[in-house]
Amino acid sequence: MMRVCWLVRQDSRHQRIRLPHLEAVVIGRSPETKITDKKCSRQQVQLKADCDKGYVKVKQVGVNPTSIDSVVIGKGQERKLQPGQVLHMVNELYPYIVEFEEEADSPTLEISRKRKRSGNSDSIERDGAQAAEQGTGMDPKSSTTQRSESLGHWSQGLKISMQDPKMQVYKDEQVVVIKDKYPKARHHWLVLPWASISSLKAVTQEHLELLKHMHSVGEEVIADCAGSSKLRFRLGYHAIPSMSHVHLHVISQDFDSPCLKNKKHWNSFNTEYFLDSQAVIKMVQESGRVTVGEGMSELLKLPLRCHECQQLLPSMPQLKEHLRKHWPE
Repeated sequence: MMRVCWLVRQDSRHQRIRLPHLEAVVIGRSPETKITDKKCSRQQVQLKADCDKGYVKVKQVGVNPTSIDSVVIGKGQERKLQPGQVLHMVNELYPYIVEFEEEADSPTLEISRKRKRSGNSDSIERDGAQAAEQGTGMDPKSSTTQRSESLGHWSQGLKISMQDPKMQVYKDEQVVVIKDKYPKARHHWLVLPWASISSLKAVTQEHLELLKHMHSVGEEVIADCAGSSKLRFRLGYHAIPSMSHVHLHVISQDFDSPCLKNKKHWNSFNTEYFLDSQAVIKMVQESGRVTVGEGMSELLKLPLRCHECQQLLPSMPQLKEHLRKHWPE
């Protein structure tokens, strides 16, 4: 058996790039990545996987920023990318993760695996996710949950927030509600299951009641919030979240927050990138899975448009000033 590393595009799971052990691989704008954005250099990053230690060294080569978990690497600088973290190729767009797999050291098997991936990668991922979730139930102390805590500091950081009494707003045997560390509105909470569910793509029919409970808890938190009757709220999920643990956003629609800083922030909550909670529940009811469309990252680049009156605004400062017109008196 040998360990191999794959660079996987999050919003297009069929796209996998093999990273050979300790070999430098340079990628960027190309037919291989299907990135056509000219702000992404043809040589945007250099990647070197260490399959023994379980991480990838990422060096930013291009001029425009490459980031890991929203932290910019910097031109000529290098950082480690670990499982559970998200690499955005340029300008917080084109998200990738790394996956390490055990693979038989056999050319015949390698060809077979490649064919299987290209033909049915989505079902392979779902099967793996279901297997990982079997037996976890709602127990916050499950071995699957404990294992996920070792998958990289971003996931670990989220687990720490879930356990922090200062962050907690509500908790029961199935879920915990925490305040978003970087709220994008006056009221912004995250509802998280104790069970380890990596992403919406790992959700199956057996999680349906949990999703309904998460939605119900979100509504209860809104009802308990002082002044909530004057505000409108939405409950939903990001199509491609930056954190590798399923979480339901409960967010007021004033978007009055200094943490709301850029177009990506705005469009992640005000385009189809934001999946309504009830719509997600309906998808799971009808098909047993959550379907996320191709090219979701492109929605983050759409022009700034007011969610209340649909007026186009040229910049974030102007949008934020315009939003004041819609705030309740």
